[in-house]
Amino acid sequence: MADLDGSNGQRTEFKAVGRANVPGRLSFSIATGMAKFGSDYVVPDMLHAKFLRNPHGRAKIKGMDVSKAKALAGVVDILRWDDPEIADSKWVVEPLFEDESDTEDEEIGAVVVAETPEICDEALRLIEVDWEVLPTIVDPREAFKPGGTFVRVDPKAAKSQPFVAGDVEKAFKDADHIIEFDWAQALMASHIPNPNGSVSWWAQDPLGTRGDSLYIEGICPTWGSFRLRPLYNLPFDKLQRGTTFQGGKYCDWMIRRSQLITPLLAKRAGRPVRCVNTRMNDYYPANPQSYSHVKIAFKADGTILGVEESKVGDSGAPNKRTKGGGGFGSYEAMFSPFNTTRCTNLKSTSVSAYTSSGKNTGSQTSPFNWDAMTIAEQLIAEKLGMDPTDVALKNVHGPASQSDPGVPPGLVECIAKGKKAMNWQWHPAGAKRLPDGRLHGLSFRYAQSPRHAMAPYTATVTIQGDNKVYVPLKGPWIGVYAADACALVVAEEMGARVEDVILLYDNKALFTPVGGGSDGTTASAWVMKEAAVLCRKALLELAAPKFKAKPEDLDTKDTKVFLKSDPSNAIPFGQFIADEGFNDHDKDIAATFFGRPPATTWNEAGRILDVMNASFCEVAVDPDTGGVEVTKFVVVCDPGKVLRMTSFEGQLHQAMFFSQGGGLTEEFVFDKGTGVKLSTNMWEYKKPTIADLGPIETHAVETRSGNACYGASGISHCMAAPLLPVCAVANAIGKWVEPPATPDKILRALGKA
Repeated sequence: MADLDGSNGQRTEFKAVGRANVPGRLSFSIATGMAKFGSDYVVPDMLHAKFLRNPHGRAKIKGMDVSKAKALAGVVDILRWDDPEIADSKWVVEPLFEDESDTEDEEIGAVVVAETPEICDEALRLIEVDWEVLPTIVDPREAFKPGGTFVRVDPKAAKSQPFVAGDVEKAFKDADHIIEFDWAQALMASHIPNPNGSVSWWAQDPLGTRGDSLYIEGICPTWGSFRLRPLYNLPFDKLQRGTTFQGGKYCDWMIRRSQLITPLLAKRAGRPVRCVNTRMNDYYPANPQSYSHVKIAFKADGTILGVEESKVGDSGAPNKRTKGGGGFGSYEAMFSPFNTTRCTNLKSTSVSAYTSSGKNTGSQTSPFNWDAMTIAEQLIAEKLGMDPTDVALKNVHGPASQSDPGVPPGLVECIAKGKKAMNWQWHPAGAKRLPDGRLHGLSFRYAQSPRHAMAPYTATVTIQGDNKVYVPLKGPWIGVYAADACALVVAEEMGARVEDVILLYDNKALFTPVGGGSDGTTASAWVMKEAAVLCRKALLELAAPKFKAKPEDLDTKDTKVFLKSDPSNAIPFGQFIADEGFNDHDKDIAATFFGRPPATTWNEAGRILDVMNASFCEVAVDPDTGGVEVTKFVVVCDPGKVLRMTSFEGQLHQAMFFSQGGGLTEEFVFDKGTGVKLSTNMWEYKKPTIADLGPIETHAVETRSGNACYGASGISHCMAAPLLPVCAVANAIGKWVEPPATPDKILRALGKA
């Protein structure tokens, strides 16, 4: 795989792309505190709105009296779930709120609009509710037990067909060894830094046609619009969304009700209305819990012959009133990590159930569920006295297919560099103590670096008379510098200085370089590359008469066009814009490209391997306290081609932060009888801080074997590995602990608690 379909995909010389520490277009605003995030917006004469929220794990409203709340001074409006404007059919896909809730703290029953937030709170306390508390579960396995409780949809009625390949039965008969193990992925919270919400008002656009436009701040200006336009019957020109800064939404695609309801409330009140969640209101899972049982057949030399997997996943509370089963179910069964090996005998079953654990905002699991293979390789290594890196290289298939006898060269390089950086010296479980008496543990994991972004983009590049190259884009900024990577690609293709490429944020622009972190960046950058190539072509055609030459006789560098035969004869881009006949008029040069990069290897589910990565973890475990210190992470990643080095390094650091938290400390704690959360803040839910994070060493391997921009691919989801530190703990103590591997669990595993 490579970028063979696009323009200049095989470029060998790079002056802008891949540069380190290029500041982002919005870095100054963010660093100085000038950036306004969604929850920062206030406007004159603004009202406030707050929802009634479910205090139980699951509940239904049997009766409600809002008369006392309505009589409270300062209350402007109370909108109930049974109001015709809420019950309207346009809300059917996902009602703004109902009289029934599947998870604690969900919006239910009513929303209050008042002059101040404090009056909203008092009015909510005055609403009298007769609750019917419903049965709840927070562990999806309970739903599959005979007579088990389920939420909305009985998962046992939604049959999931197993994925079967090869002859699994024969593989187990031919095996020298068989191992079985259970593993789990803990439920993890997102804890986005900027609470969701919006402020809305209706007004006549001075540049618009007759009739009020909707002005809304706070809702994500990209994916939120597809909900707003049909809900409020708005054409594109009547929707004005100005918020650029969204703040750290790591694949959190769920639109909150607080973001959708303010236009309705503002229309009813005739005044601007603000409704913003607290951080607790946004305390949603970002990573679904799952429980798996794996059985592996292998030879005495470590060759894996057959695999049986079964998984029960948590789909969280349903986002839609669907009639089908929950979650990723049979979809995940096809994406087994063992597809990356030469083992073709596989039986994989995956089911999931709706629970009351919270609404899943997005899946942060590895695309191919890599951790099952990580554990398997470590157990095989322990059984046979091998190094797990050798087990991995013995089983992984070549780039072309599962029958390819080779090994992806990028993976070989990643593992070699990682072992050197880690000073890798594998040892049996529980066999090494450090001088201070703590137990030493190591772990290793490889994965594919897949790009799963498949959306088309519309990209535009323009040149203005100020000698700058402009890239209009809609935003938003969500902690991902996707647009800045695209700007480097434009600088490369245009022959412009990096500082002369300006990202022009405009909520009416068509370009939205957001596709899920790095994988979306490489896809949108491919489209932007094509637009830049067209713009440069137009520039050279316009410049040719000035040089009395042909376009092919010209080249560009440092935002200037020059004659190849005489590089000293150079003219800035902007001088070709001014119209010599009409000095008050400029001829903009612009080019737009619509399309998408070549199809990804995503749907091959690991049977084709292009770009790879390897992660290593070292821990020290105190056998007396159960405390774990991550002493080092090493990540060697092949993204195909690094577009923006600062972003590449930052994403790997973020992935290890995610891994350490998910593997060692982060945990939703529920009262299982009621479904109510017991860990509801940053003291009780222990997300690591920068002081807790182990040292992280990152290295790039650039094989150019991806097929997005310049041979790039994605690295985002595949790098998140909560089982990586858990495997290192197992190597240290000789016992396997279900994540998060907290001190109490470690002490119990050691027989000390």
